[in-house]
Amino acid sequence: MKQVVRQASKADRLTGFVPTMGALHEGHFSLVREAKRQCSPVVVSIFVNPTQFGPSEDFKKYPRQMDRDRAALEQLGVDYVFAPSVDEIYPEGFQTSVTVEGLSERVEGRVRPGHFRGVATVVLKLFEIVRPNIAFFGRKDAQQAQIIRQMTRDLDLDVSIQVCPIVRESDGLAISSRNAYLNPQERKSATVLYRSLHAARQTIAKGERDAVQLLKTVREVIATESGVRLDYAELVDADTFEPAVRLRGNCYLALAAFVGTTRLIDNALFEEQPDGTFRVTV
Repeated sequence: MKQVVRQASKADRLTGFVPTMGALHEGHFSLVREAKRQCSPVVVSIFVNPTQFGPSEDFKKYPRQMDRDRAALEQLGVDYVFAPSVDEIYPEGFQTSVTVEGLSERVEGRVRPGHFRGVATVVLKLFEIVRPNIAFFGRKDAQQAQIIRQMTRDLDLDVSIQVCPIVRESDGLAISSRNAYLNPQERKSATVLYRSLHAARQTIAKGERDAVQLLKTVREVIATESGVRLDYAELVDADTFEPAVRLRGNCYLALAAFVGTTRLIDNALFEEQPDGTFRVTV
C-alpha cells in the first residue's frame, strides 16, 4: 500500500481515501463516488477495528462480507482496497494510542469510554499508511468526523477532511451497517429516530430555540415507539460538542437509541443564517 501511494505522489496525482469497517452500503458508496469525482487513485480500507469496540459491544458479530464488498468496490471503479489484518495494524508490543482530549469524552464518548481513542488511533495509522490528499467521512458519525478534523489540525497532517451528507432510506432511516440486525418490526420502529429529528425541525421553524423544549419534543416522539429506548438526545455546539442551552450558531441535535438490542445513532445539523433562521440538514 505504501509503495502504491508513493508512486501516485510522484505522479502528482490526488489520492482519495475512504476508511470503512466493511459491510458496505449506499452511505459508503456515496463517499466512494465523491472520492472518485475528485481524486485518482481512490483507496478504500476495510478493517473492523477492535480498539473502538467496548467489552460488551458487537465486535465479534459485526458483519464481515469481504467478497461482496470487494466486488461492489470493483464495480464502482475503486483503484485499491486495503484490508489489513489486526496483527498488521496492532503488532505484538503495540503501545501507542491517540486521544483528542475533551471532544472525545462528550456525547457519544461519554457513553462509550475509549471509543474515540480507538477511532483516532486507527485513523492516524491509516493516514500514515495511505497518505491520502483527501479523506472522506459521512456526517452520520458527526462527532467522529469532528474528532478526525481536530486531530488533523493539531498534528499538522497533510490531508483534507471532507464530510459528506447522511444517506437515508426512503422512509428516513439513516443507512447503517447495523440496520442488518433489525427484524422487520424493529426496522419499522427505527424510523422514529428520523421522525423525532423532523419534529424538532418543525418546532424550530415555529420559533423555538430553547434546548430543553427541543429535546422534550424529541423524547416525546421517540416514546411513541415502545420497542425503542433512547440512550441520549443532546443539542450541542457543532465544533466542540459541548451542550448548548439554546439553539445558536451551528449546532447538532445528536441522538442514540436502542431498537430492540441494536444501537443506532442519528443527527441533524442546524446552521444559523444572517436573518436568524436556521438551515437544517437532516
